[in-house]
Amino acid sequence: MKRNDCILAAAIFLFAGLLSVMFFLSGNEQGNYVTVTVDKKVYGTYPLDETQDIEILTEFGHNNLHVENGTVCMTEADCPDGYCKRQGEISTEKETIVCLPHKLVVEIQGAKPNGGRTEEQTDGQTGEDYDILVK
Repeated sequence: MKRNDCILAAAIFLFAGLLSVMFFLSGNEQGNYVTVTVDKKVYGTYPLDETQDIEILTEFGHNNLHVENGTVCMTEADCPDGYCKRQGEISTEKETIVCLPHKLVVEIQGAKPNGGRTEEQTDGQTGEDYDILVK
């Protein structure tokens, strides 16, 4: 290896290390809400400080979410692969659970989305397009 090769390799390792540190430090904020979207439409927004089971019934399929102690996990899904159930618990901002066959995205939010509006106030999508059942 020549001198310039060593300098290039060191620069790449340094850059990768800095990116790793930045990635590790950003995104460790505890979330306050979970937003569920189905086919790019908001299905509902739920607080993480309440223990609840959320049943999601859509034209694409059936899923159940469990919210407890600031975490969310997918407990049931009738999709063919069931990968969304194996994604585990999420609790920090920007973490997601995705069910591709059902076009479902579950994402942790830090602040209440939509400027603090409630589920019923989000452009008429929640409750009109989908049935919401919260046990």
